[in-house]
Amino acid sequence: MRRVAKLSAACIASAALALTATACGSTSSDNDTGSSPSGGGKGVKVGLAFDVGGRGDRSFNDSAARGADKAKKEFGGDIKELTAKTSDTEADREQRLSDLADAGYNPVIGVGYAYAASMTKVAAKYPKTSFGIVDSVVNGKNVDSITFTEEQGSYLAGVAAALKTKSNHVGFIGGVDVPLIKKFEAGFVQGVKDTNKKAKVDTQYLSHGSDTSGFASPDKGKEAAQGMLDNGADVIYTAAGSSGNGAIEAVAGKKGAWAIGVDSDQYNIPGLAKYKNSILTSMVKNVDVGVYDFVKSVHDGKPLTGTNTYSLAKDGVSLSTSGGFIDDLQAKLDAAKKKIVDGSIKVKTTP
Repeated sequence: MRRVAKLSAACIASAALALTATACGSTSSDNDTGSSPSGGGKGVKVGLAFDVGGRGDRSFNDSAARGADKAKKEFGGDIKELTAKTSDTEADREQRLSDLADAGYNPVIGVGYAYAASMTKVAAKYPKTSFGIVDSVVNGKNVDSITFTEEQGSYLAGVAAALKTKSNHVGFIGGVDVPLIKKFEAGFVQGVKDTNKKAKVDTQYLSHGSDTSGFASPDKGKEAAQGMLDNGADVIYTAAGSSGNGAIEAVAGKKGAWAIGVDSDQYNIPGLAKYKNSILTSMVKNVDVGVYDFVKSVHDGKPLTGTNTYSLAKDGVSLSTSGGFIDDLQAKLDAAKKKIVDGSIKVKTTP
């Protein structure tokens, strides 16, 4: 996820998506990006337990990776990456976090809400290790819960969609039907309806419950988006990790249609370059900033704990302006943002 013009240095990177995370003792991906310290002083040993899709998803996980990469570049040290599989169990997730802690990685970060239960158990067993979790709250003296107001950023995405649609018909695609992704849907639908009461909003989820395949199935994303396009939608917002890449591809195949990206500024993602002129904007979730802040706090000897929320007011979420496609909407988007920040607009967290 790039850097958006308005992002503050203290904020971002669902995301997705918000995405679910799973892990397995014999992990699907076990990448050691270790290197000798490049900076002065003691380096950091960061353990990253990625969500399904891992590094390279062009969305949620990549945003987390950027934060860790920045910390490694600044402080030296190394990063150990383990990536979830859609078939992982709770035991697998516990094993992954334990393996990182046993190997001396500190901090250990679970990238995704599905690590919540396993981190609750593992963090208690390793009180001298600092743990961080993205997109969930875990109560523990040595845990930093990194959360975001996805619904607020998604509200602005809804405003943009409502102002840009020519058919008065837009769509939302969620990766997995879980509370976290429901926040994206709720904010988006509210933003659309508050802006254009005549607009129709189609919603679809790619998987449900413990089935996390909806976060890593570009083919499913493409099929869902194509169905919405065929049904008349001309702006589609997808909060589904790498599945969103397929949705963007489908939208790019229809003249006059727009995709809204998520988590990263997807207009600037190299792997999506051939579709960028169809990416209206992205709801950027600054996971990288949350991860960097946490790693830095551990490096400085003052680990963050408790719940640290990156809100719209703090630029923790925002809309990207790359491509200039929402420049003509900026005044109305700024007005909506101001109302959310000052409390005039209360954004729902459930549809």
